[in-house]
Parts: sequence; C-alpha cells; structure tokens
Amino acid sequence: MIVLGLTGSIGMGKSTTAKMFAEAGVPVHDSDETVHRLYAGAAAPLVEQAFPGTVTNGVVDRAALGRQVIGNPQALKKLESIIHPLVRADADAFLARHRAAGAPLAVLDIPLLFETGGRERVDKVVVVSAPAEIQRERVLARPGMSEEKFAKILASQVSDSQKRRQADFIVDTGQGLDVAREAVEKIIAALTAQT
Repeated sequence: MIVLGLTGSIGMGKSTTAKMFAEAGVPVHDSDETVHRLYAGAAAPLVEQAFPGTVTNGVVDRAALGRQVIGNPQALKKLESIIHPLVRADADAFLARHRAAGAPLAVLDIPLLFETGGRERVDKVVVVSAPAEIQRERVLARPGMSEEKFAKILASQVSDSQKRRQADFIVDTGQGLDVAREAVEKIIAALTAQT
C-alpha cells in the first residue's frame, strides 16, 4: 500500500482536497478530525493537566487553549508533545486496518507534515497550494480570524514555496474545484498504476 501524505498551509484548500480523495474511494486519515476527537476524549485530561482551565465538561475549549498557546513557542511545543503521539498512534492503527483490507493507496492528511517530521512516515507527498492573495482572502473570512492571528499561524508553518519544493505532487486549488479534482484523479491514477 502506498501512503500518501497530504499537506498545505492554512487556507490552501487541504480539507476540500482530502474530501476529493475520499470521494474517489481512497481511505483518508484526517489529523485535524482526530485532534477534535482526542480533545473530547483521551487528550482532554492531559491537556487540562498541562494547561489548567482549558477543559470544560471533559472537552478541550479550543479558544481557551489557543489563548495560552498561539504565539507562545514553548507552550505550543508542550501541547504538541501531548497531542502528536496520540494522533500518530491513531494514524498507525488506520494504516494497519487499510493495509490488512488490501487498499492500494491511503492518505494521511497532516497539516504540519513538514513541521513535525512526518515526511519519513509517507511514501509520497501532495502539497495543496493556492496563490497568496486567495489564501489570505479564505483565511480572513474565517470566524474569529484576525490579521495578527493569521500572521502568527503563517510564522509557525513552513512556507508554501518550501512545501512546493518538497512535494511529489501539487494540487493548485486557486484555479477552482474542477482543476483540483482533475489533479487528484491524476495522482490516484499515477500511484495506483504502480501497485
């Protein structure tokens, strides 16, 4: 089974692209969704212990956690040391299930693939990208987003140009959904032809 890492900076259309892989029948492990699930389960007591006051009714309050972590590299590192091993274990179990089921291809949707050393866990990498002005427009349209918050998030991520240089495949979401979907179909065809 080929393990495809899917990544892209904030606002590039990675979630939409992941859905395209899933709609094409490729199993997709979504790291963000896994974090949401962990924040309502196994990770909540660990996060509360490390960041008191961030858990309400057994669920991590992402806004409260964000206030303690965004712009604070030490706090972010501490949070990542709790969350990343849990997400990785979940992804490993996902891959084992699909490998046993005979899937030719599986996607690990990892927003911080390059930032967290995830490159060695995958066979190929797809970077989802769009022009900077489209990215900016998408991100600033999100509820609760500000110029300052956007700048902090960008500063914590490997730049789009660096990601593109390290990619095996690029899906450009700046040209519309049809172009992106066609790129996804070509990637699936190229990779499944090898298996």
